[in-house]
Order: sequence, then structure tokens, then C-alpha cells
Amino acid sequence: MMINWKKAVGITAAAAMLIPMAACGGNDNNSNGGASSSAPAETQSVNLSVWSPQEDADWLKDMEAAFEKAHPEYKVTWKNSVVSEGDAAKTVQTDPSAAADVFMFANDQLGTLQEANAIAPVNDTVAAQVKEQNDQTIVDSVTGTDGKIYGVPYTGNTYFMFYNKSKFTEDDVKSLDTMLSKGKVSYQLQNSWYIPAFYLGAGMTMFGENGNDAKAGIKFENADAVSKYLVDLVANPNFTNDDGTAGLSNLTSGAVDAYFSGSWDAAKVKEGLGDNYGAAAMPTFKADGKDYQMKSLAGSKAVAFNPNAKSPEAASAFAAFLGSTEAQKKHWEMRQIIPTDKTLTDLEGMKEDPAVAAQQKTLAETSVVQPTIAAMNAWWTPAETFGKSLVSKETNADNYKEKTQAFIDSVEKDVAAQSAE
Repeated sequence: MMINWKKAVGITAAAAMLIPMAACGGNDNNSNGGASSSAPAETQSVNLSVWSPQEDADWLKDMEAAFEKAHPEYKVTWKNSVVSEGDAAKTVQTDPSAAADVFMFANDQLGTLQEANAIAPVNDTVAAQVKEQNDQTIVDSVTGTDGKIYGVPYTGNTYFMFYNKSKFTEDDVKSLDTMLSKGKVSYQLQNSWYIPAFYLGAGMTMFGENGNDAKAGIKFENADAVSKYLVDLVANPNFTNDDGTAGLSNLTSGAVDAYFSGSWDAAKVKEGLGDNYGAAAMPTFKADGKDYQMKSLAGSKAVAFNPNAKSPEAASAFAAFLGSTEAQKKHWEMRQIIPTDKTLTDLEGMKEDPAVAAQQKTLAETSVVQPTIAAMNAWWTPAETFGKSLVSKETNADNYKEKTQAFIDSVEKDVAAQSAE
């Protein structure tokens, strides 16, 4: 993977450097995707295949037209296909060499994409763009175990809280226990992406400080206290477990007053709650007499290019273009996709949308970067199994310590197995 990229850069370094650097300032030409100040001596005909979600079809066409204008050195024939960010790695694995030249992906798939030789590290100039545009959490989300950056982020991928402002005040939503005393709260406790928020808040670590040390494993802290809290949470009449299908509708119908999800649900929540639409970062909870800050897993959605691309320099330039300041601005205007670019804080409607502030605070203060290494696969099944046992009350006040230890043992066993592969 890196060999192919280095060859491409060595051959076409000048072309590969023509990427959008809007976040770094500069003249008007650079602010719209790194356009050359003068027409190129030659025009290169290239074919670029691109994967994106169906919802991004119009935005993508607009960006392709803008890229052609900004990069007259390329005459591009486009081939667009529908593949969502969440399905990128799975689709790539069927045949990496036939995968799209440029694709959008959720960062938790980074390890899988690397193993499939389907994603290339960005060059130094694009890396500078990524670092200039984003907070460190987002940069870390697309950084591989080799320290190289893979992909250009364009939106965060994490969860926070939506709530009904007629039920809770801004002070109420700082504490989950306060909320449960005043209204009904929904949470996906059986979902292995959501349940770690409690254990991470109480000190659990996943694969070291940066989430990329497989040998460090997953280390639990205060696990018994957290499990006891969750047992009591399930027993609380003001708690509703969200099975992953009804949480949003329960919030908008008034069956519950708070619901944990991400920016992808913001427009529907706003439509359903109207003036009572509220959003906030993760709250605290009290377990065994101590206050802990819930911490969600956090990542990003990003654009990458395939090292198998026949025109890697053009693919690299377009991937960087789709993550540029101007492209993120257009993404917000067309679909309300919250940008990661730190300069885009004053776009029309952003300050008025509480989900924007909630996501930004979550990414900066109440989250942990989701590990992208293969060993993370050891977490998902044991965590889901344990969450389901809590919801069914198979894990209860009488046996939570034994069940928690069995959960920990299962995770450690799977981590060891993953690390040995």
C-alpha cells in the first residue's frame, strides 16, 4: 500500500500537491480547492470512480464540477456509485483492486481497509491540511498505527444527547441522575457502541493512550460500581432501553424525554420537537458515591483514495478536495452535515442548531477516540452480550459482580486471540 503511494508521489509530486488548502488561508484561487494560478501546459485525461452515500449524490456532482474548475490540469471522466460510509470496508474487501478510486468511509474501518490494501496514506501537504482544519481528536481518528494519516475528515462520528427542553433545563442535562428524577430517558444499553460510555467514564482504557496499542489491551476500572449502576438504571421506571429502532420516534412522540444518538438524527429531532428541540454533550452519572463523566466513542467520516487507482495523483487531489473547507461548507448548506473544519463556525444556521455545539463539545471534551486496530473487534460481541443481559435482568443486583467478571474475562480472551492473529 505505502509502496504504491510512494511511487505515485515520486512520479507525479507536483500534480499531487495540487490539493485544497483553504483552511490554511492564501489567495482566492487556493480557497476553492487549490486551483493553479495559470492554465497547465498539458491536460491529463483521467477516469475517477467515486463511492458516496445516496444522500450525497447532488453534493458530489457539485463538487466534481467545482474540482474540474479548480483543477484544469485534469479532464475527468467520472463514475459514481452508491456505497455508504459504513459499508465501504465491507464492499472493498470483495475486490480491493476493483474498488473505487475515491471513497467515503467511517474511520473505525481504517484497520480493515489497511489490511485489504485499499487505502493510501496522504502526502505531507494533505496531512498539513488535515492538521490545520481539525482538532486533535479528529486527526487521531484517521491516524494509523504507523503514525501516518489516512483520509481527509469532513464530519465527526459520535453520539451525544437530544432532549425535550420543556422537560429538562440546561442544568438538568448535565447529570443523568437528575434527568431520571424528572423525566424519561432512553439509551441503547444493549448496543456495544453505546454501553462503553459508562465504563470509559469510570476509567476504562482501550488499547493504550492513543487507542492503537494492541498489547495494552482493554483495561477496566471501577467496573463493579458501573455494572451496579446499570443494574439500577434498568430497574428505574424512568429508564427505557432503546432497541435501536424506536428511540427517535419515542422522543418525537413524547414517550421519552431524552434520546442518545448523533448528528444524523438532528434534522428529524428538530422537526419533531420544534421549539423544544435541545441537544447536549454526555452527562455525568454517580456510581458508588462518585461522579463520573460519560464518554462516548468518537471518530470521523473521511474521504480516502485507493492505492490501486490508475491515476493516484488525481485521486489524491480529489479526496483532499472533498474534505476541503469549501466542500465542507457546501455539505452543511445542502445536507446539514456538521463540518470538522475549525474555521466553519459561523455558517448560516449552525449557531442556532444545538446539535452542532453538542457534537463539538462531545468531540473535544466528553469522548474517547474509537480504536481502529483489528483487536477492537474483541470488544463488540462480549459487550453486546453483557448489555443484553443487563436489559433482560439476567445480570442483576444479586450476581452483577460475577457477571461483570465473566464479561471482563471474555473481553480479555478475545483481545488475546485478536492480538495473536
